[in-house]
Amino acid sequence: MATQQHIVSSYDEELEHLNKTIMQMGGIAESQLDRAIQAILKRDSAMAQEVVETDHKVDDLEHEVATFTVRLLALRQPMAVDLRNIVAALKISSDIERIADYASNVAKRSIALSQFPEVNLVQTVPRMGRQVQQMFKDILDAYAQRDAEKAMRVWESDEEVDEMYTSVFRELLTYMMEDPRSITVCTHLLFMAKNLERVGDHVTNIAENIYFFVHGKPMPENRPKFEESYYTVMKQAEHDAFPEDGKSENEETVKKKAKKAPAKKPARK
Repeated sequence: MATQQHIVSSYDEELEHLNKTIMQMGGIAESQLDRAIQAILKRDSAMAQEVVETDHKVDDLEHEVATFTVRLLALRQPMAVDLRNIVAALKISSDIERIADYASNVAKRSIALSQFPEVNLVQTVPRMGRQVQQMFKDILDAYAQRDAEKAMRVWESDEEVDEMYTSVFRELLTYMMEDPRSITVCTHLLFMAKNLERVGDHVTNIAENIYFFVHGKPMPENRPKFEESYYTVMKQAEHDAFPEDGKSENEETVKKKAKKAPAKKPARK
């Protein structure tokens, strides 16, 4: 998307400063997400603590963006694409700030997780994290390039993250049912997975704002969501953990009726 030069050059400089600040926020949040995932794999509490302590930088930049956009709206009275640019930057900064918060939450959970013996299931969450991290990287590239089509592809890939979350949820729930001693560890992993799933949702929000900024209209489709997962997963997990309880209601009813039915008298000869 080609940028239009304004008569007042300082206006262009202000818009460029706004976009650079958004990219700076994105770079810090992307690094936080990457280091939080590494902290899980390496069981590195020091690295996780660094992620938590870095969170304030993104908060400060979000406040700077909010203040700057209000000033631009008041002094420049933007219209058309300039107005969409400024409003999109304001919304995107909020999404990036939330992504940084979720990365910090994952890091905090990894600190607690490192206090327990390592389990094989720890590997499932970082796999999901890598997928989310790639989505975030791609959406930052789409914002820098003003590429609505790339933003659309990232938006569509959120369905994969939702399916991965459902798979992780099912796996951890089954593991807890089989071994109650793992409940604490699995609970931390469940919260981590949920935080990463929410990162994916905020990435789709950014994609929608980029699309609107470029085309001046919302995306033509509703955001893909795996809405039935919470109900189907529970039933499937119970079946996996207790397969003997998976008898159908019809089978149980037939057996009860068979017990209650009077025995047939032998036929007379």
